[in-house]
Amino acid sequence: MTEIIRVGIDLAKNVFEVHAVNAAEQVVVRRSLRRSQVLTWFGKLPACLIGMEACGTANYWARELTALGHTVRLIPPAYAKPYVRRNKNDAADAAAICEAVGRPSMRFVPVKTTEQQAEALTHKARGLLMKQRTMAMNSFRSLMAEFGVVVPQGAQHIGKLRLIVADPEDTLIPDLARVALTTLVNTLTALESQIETLDKTIMAQARANPTARRLDTIPGFGPIVSGAIAAIITDPRHFDSGRDFAASLGLVPRQDGTGGKVKLGPISKRGNGYLRRLLVNGATAVLNGKNARNDPWRAKLLAGKPKKLAAVALANKMARIAWAVMTRQEDFRPRVVAA
Repeated sequence: MTEIIRVGIDLAKNVFEVHAVNAAEQVVVRRSLRRSQVLTWFGKLPACLIGMEACGTANYWARELTALGHTVRLIPPAYAKPYVRRNKNDAADAAAICEAVGRPSMRFVPVKTTEQQAEALTHKARGLLMKQRTMAMNSFRSLMAEFGVVVPQGAQHIGKLRLIVADPEDTLIPDLARVALTTLVNTLTALESQIETLDKTIMAQARANPTARRLDTIPGFGPIVSGAIAAIITDPRHFDSGRDFAASLGLVPRQDGTGGKVKLGPISKRGNGYLRRLLVNGATAVLNGKNARNDPWRAKLLAGKPKKLAAVALANKMARIAWAVMTRQEDFRPRVVAA
């Protein structure tokens, strides 16, 4: 019995490891493939089940192998790790993936289409630019502090430092340092312009996406949050409930227990950190608003908990509401509170 029924492939930049078994669970193939050989080799195989980790380039290879007639499943790397035997290497990873993809209780990641991946890429690029802007602001603030120029924290105060650098008659900054600081200011300006361009693109995508428009009806949501969730979470029915969706974003306490005693710690921070940050920022905006205490649940939460903890709890609730809106394809209906 040499017919291959299941294949595990460990993705890489140049050399891929392949591990295949037959119907009797006997190892039939264990070999390495160059990147240029992958499609040719799999094109000669009869249709079979292929497993790979949901990592970089996984969606591309899943689409290409599906076009050849194979059934492709993407496995979260954390779920494939327990199947690694002894030492970890690429060949062992491929064997572990081949074993994991055949488990009936295994969970898989939906394969994104080219359009869905393009929308998600826009948000990834925006997140990278936001991170670079924060780094540039912090460096700019610290360098200005070296000459005794200190402003309060917050991006809104960076403009004061820009005015000082732009003023050639200001004696606080030496001329030699002003040249370098001007370069840093120009970098900040370019980053802000690029972020603004991506924001306009994301807003246009959100207006054209029916799911994003429905998500935008939830308090604390905006075009950025709605567009990000609609682009990244392509199949909300992949989660059994809103609780599972919130847990996948790391918005639930981390559990650590034994002997029947379970201890709850801080949030797990697993899953997509970009979506988690957007939800927490949206929840913070709701709690800082004038109508924060109009809802009894939020009022009780703010009365007994710190605001940051309340923001995470509200972000968890927002994630569960978002799952319900996406699965039902309905606008958010606020709960009527008795006077």
